[in-house]
Amino acid sequence: MTSVAIRRLRLLMLTALLVPTVGLAGHRHRQRDHWHSHPQRDVVFAVTRALPQRRLTPGALNPRVRQGDIRRTICVRGYTRLIRPPERYTERLKREQIRAYGYADHWLRSYEEDHLIPLELGGSPTSPRNLWPEPRHVAGGWGAHAKDRLEDRLHWLVCHRRIALAGAQRAIASDWIRAYRRFVRPGPRR
Repeated sequence: MTSVAIRRLRLLMLTALLVPTVGLAGHRHRQRDHWHSHPQRDVVFAVTRALPQRRLTPGALNPRVRQGDIRRTICVRGYTRLIRPPERYTERLKREQIRAYGYADHWLRSYEEDHLIPLELGGSPTSPRNLWPEPRHVAGGWGAHAKDRLEDRLHWLVCHRRIALAGAQRAIASDWIRAYRRFVRPGPRR
């Protein structure tokens, strides 16, 4: 068999496996709970929802990361993979926090369970005070992807000794949109 034929066969087998889950096989499709049910379209949150609620998510630091340790911790390639919490922990926490934040949209994919102070800037990996259900789609482009760009920029600045670790942590924890405008650009790319 040629490689093209093998790929086609695999695609046919995968399609056959997926048919019952998408409801094309009559009554055999499974019911989904409200956490996974798909809305008609992506929810776009107001820009006020781009920032975490201070009383729920003030931010928390990893005590093992200090300015003098950055060459052995956050500035080492692959460091965050070593300390990132397991998905089963963050998904459970995301469900709890969606309720606590009072979000009407319970579709898990509308949010990224994000570290307010990111791991690459010495944020606590597991503290609920540092994790929050960050909306993916926010008016003006201020969703999770914009914050990811800021995290990358601050990490670069800290590791290249352009700003102090504590300054980067304060900037992102106090108002990440203001920090984005200061360190990245006036507004997110769309």
